[in-house]
Amino acid sequence: MRRIAYGITLGSLAIASFQGRDTFPAIAGTEQGTLTLVANGEDFVRQGFISKDGWTINFDRLYVNIGEATAYSTEAAFEPQKNDTKDNIEYEYREELVEKGKTTDLAAGEADAEPIPVGSTKVSPGFYNALAWEVTTADADSPIAGKTMNLTGQATKDGQTLDFDLSLNQPTAYVCGEFVGDLRQGIVEADAPGTVEMTFHFDHLFGDLDTPPEDALNQDALGFEPLASLASDNAVKLSDEDLATQLSQENYQKLTEAIVGLGHVGEGHCVVTNSQ
Repeated sequence: MRRIAYGITLGSLAIASFQGRDTFPAIAGTEQGTLTLVANGEDFVRQGFISKDGWTINFDRLYVNIGEATAYSTEAAFEPQKNDTKDNIEYEYREELVEKGKTTDLAAGEADAEPIPVGSTKVSPGFYNALAWEVTTADADSPIAGKTMNLTGQATKDGQTLDFDLSLNQPTAYVCGEFVGDLRQGIVEADAPGTVEMTFHFDHLFGDLDTPPEDALNQDALGFEPLASLASDNAVKLSDEDLATQLSQENYQKLTEAIVGLGHVGEGHCVVTNSQ
């Protein structure tokens, strides 16, 4: 199933789209239910895809270090662009789902695997329509210690295969509204658990050959060719420091803006409240 593609620039990140609503689901009773936070790299990560410049990309591991994550149930429709920090959210219920850093492999599981559970807690019944979460630098006991993200796998084009290993350290915090997708999320009842999702759009980094070249998604994406040009011995092994010095200024800016813009809730955009 194809997704709607969105282009993101650093200037537009602060103007997030959202799915509002005039009415809220009626939740009866006071007994607690369960709310689970999941992380989803989508089919691009689990099944592979072709970048905008024709490289077939498959991931072995895609580690992301998730920091604090908090779900909110607000009394009115939540508009992320009016809440440039989670401290400004006016809520009825506030629930911590992740209290400290947790490294998650978004590529884990089979091609059709479900999104990966990150945290779960007992909560008051309600509609959790706002989510604040962070990508943070991993601690020493993490497989990506000192980094926020690590991408490993293979890229193939015209008979050439390159192993890639990209290590990044770009902490980012997001404030997001209601999940936008085929099914509504965030509804918790005592006998019916709910789910909220942090979604990572890696087509924003590499682009998508199935999307028209003139689409904003592909115009803003780095693609894989600039990384392939830095290969040595059929491998692309690069850190933040390598990328900053070896990519052109324009391409490094595309890379950093794409990394900041990875975070969504389904197809719903998030406000970036800080990035380094």
